[in-house]
Amino acid sequence: MRLLIALLCLVLCSVAAPAQEKYVMPVDEVAQDASFLAFRTKLIAAAERRDVNYIISILDPKIELSYGGQVGIADFRRMWKISQKNSPFWGEFMKVIKNGGAFSGEGKNKYTGFSAPYTFSSWPEEVDGFEYMAIFGSKVNLRETPRVDANIIDRLSYNIVKPDYEKSVKAKTGKLDEEEDYEWIRVESLGGKSGFVKADLVRSPIDYRAGFQKKRGVWRMTYFIAGD
Repeated sequence: MRLLIALLCLVLCSVAAPAQEKYVMPVDEVAQDASFLAFRTKLIAAAERRDVNYIISILDPKIELSYGGQVGIADFRRMWKISQKNSPFWGEFMKVIKNGGAFSGEGKNKYTGFSAPYTFSSWPEEVDGFEYMAIFGSKVNLRETPRVDANIIDRLSYNIVKPDYEKSVKAKTGKLDEEEDYEWIRVESLGGKSGFVKADLVRSPIDYRAGFQKKRGVWRMTYFIAGD
């Protein structure tokens, strides 16, 4: 009888126990390969000064841009219009290239491929990347309502969270059907913490990401893509 009671208590405790938080911590393996470190440093500097010619020069001729068949440099120019001052490419690319990543090769070829940012390269396989996102920063304010002066419920750092788009707040951009245009995202962490965070401080593993390959001793960007 005592054994039965003990087992019953164990089951009840396990059911009642709250889920544990999970995190996607920043990872940046760039220092493991001197050639890629030098390449990325130069690439970031070029992006910061919006050097169109340099960006074009590092693109692979068959760079993948979408799952709708957009491939190559000509499609890249048409898609992003990076010669225009208001091209959204620069903002999207900087969030990718300045936020870590990992080498994607294996064995002797480990340092011939790199993917960024860390929210893509380090996403845990056991977590559904279509349903969950990650807090994109440290000590991010989790607010009671979607206002900058709202009560702060907690502060999250790299937590995996589930977005609730029905309760989220879209930005007034004229593109109300696009997820990227949210101003505030209603989220709930795996540990049960819920509230609102600014949209630019939460990121999905299927948001824009970049891949690089070293071909004949030269690094090229082989994809810059979002979605699935």
